[in-house]
Amino acid sequence: MTEPILSHVLPNGLALVAEPIASLQSAAFTFLVPAGCVHDPGKLSGLSGFTCEMALRGAGDRDSRQFVLDLDNLGVERHESVSAAHTGFSGATVAENLPAALAIFADLLRRPHLPADQVEAGRLVMFHELRAVEDEPTQKVMIELRRRHYPEPWGRPSQGEQQALETIAIDDIRGHVQRCYHPNGAIVGVAGRFEFERLKDCIGELFGDWRPCDVAPIRERAPDCRYEHLVYDSNQTQIGIAYACVPYRDPDYLKAWGAVGVLSGGSSSRLFTEVRERRGLCYAVHATCHTLRDRGGVFCYAGTSADRAQETLDVTLAELNRLAAGIEDHELQRLKARIKSALIMQQESSSARSSALARDWYHLGRARTLDEVSSLIDALTCESINAYLAERPPGDFTFVTLGRRELEVPVGVS
Repeated sequence: MTEPILSHVLPNGLALVAEPIASLQSAAFTFLVPAGCVHDPGKLSGLSGFTCEMALRGAGDRDSRQFVLDLDNLGVERHESVSAAHTGFSGATVAENLPAALAIFADLLRRPHLPADQVEAGRLVMFHELRAVEDEPTQKVMIELRRRHYPEPWGRPSQGEQQALETIAIDDIRGHVQRCYHPNGAIVGVAGRFEFERLKDCIGELFGDWRPCDVAPIRERAPDCRYEHLVYDSNQTQIGIAYACVPYRDPDYLKAWGAVGVLSGGSSSRLFTEVRERRGLCYAVHATCHTLRDRGGVFCYAGTSADRAQETLDVTLAELNRLAAGIEDHELQRLKARIKSALIMQQESSSARSSALARDWYHLGRARTLDEVSSLIDALTCESINAYLAERPPGDFTFVTLGRRELEVPVGVS
């Protein structure tokens, strides 16, 4: 039986959501600040990622080197990321070091140095990340697929674009912090061994006087087309297919997620069995659910040889369309067994739980315990999933291919 999840919202809007796990000796935290790449000005694509990189180069009374040394001395394993909606900073350490680690990250969020003399070093890091995408065709095709599937700016890549990265200056970075690094809309998830009242007091001391800011509305623009081919000189062809899905906050999300789990979850899934194992068409094939706050998508990928690319696309698309006919009980039972194993492992990871708590709060306005998630999974039936699929069958696909030649996509897609 998991312990209850506790929460507290500061007057400035910062939300603390925490799950004590007495069996652990560690504690982990995840900060989500509303500074994702949807907030990048149109001509400064990559500003959020560049700002994240620069925020790590000293904060409070620590220069760049001391910032890293102090985290290392506390044994903090950290991670940073930029998504459409958020910039995320997370860390995990032994429980007794949690307050000190939170204090360092409070400086990072509220008092980053953003040193002008390190902008060019930060720019080189961003260039390296961008070139890594260019050198990885799988990632490149899926980035472009998200851009084509979601309305602008929700499909933007966090890596940015070469021309924009070349022009970003320190004033742009500092302006981004002033506009987007604020407590209203920010979330901190904490999981592991801690005493909640002390944690709440600590968060209040570190962030209670952080002043909220006005938030500018996001203007959306529909994607230009539903099929894009990227010319790439290779003997391989990368195929991306996307279609709309309900978001995580929708009551039907787990039904959609269960259907995709049958489609692509392990070596017994439909895509793996039909496209790779039986026909030998590709070396990789999978599909995943992706969610924004108000919309979602299912993103499918297949990597194959150029001479078998058209057949791979056709067979993959046929499996997506066949999903509308429903799933079978034995498929659902295999999926449930895999998920139960994953839930058990998540309970043993304070980092995984802190991330899940922050994510849940953003999407749902509350956090689910693992017991609740387990009950929701148990409640899934073939009848409920098939009813969802009958109402929302895969369709209206977006396609992106990468290789030497374009492929034929269904009539009506342009």
